[in-house]
Amino acid sequence: MDKVSILSGKTILVTGGTGSFGQKFAEIALREHDPQVIRVFSRGELLQQQMCQKFNNDERLRFFIGD
Repeated sequence: MDKVSILSGKTILVTGGTGSFGQKFAEIALREHDPQVIRVFSRGELLQQQMCQKFNNDERLRFFIGD
């Protein structure tokens, strides 16, 4: 019997999402927990672009600029 993740199908907001924690969290969540969407909130537009490329433009990632 497969165990269903509490994150499966959920919308997740990660503040400071382009930092080391946010990137690792997104990697694990996307790979192992199948969330509906991860919203990455951070100040760095360049870092968001780099993260988007790192994750091959995964449609489950959404990026928001803010402070």
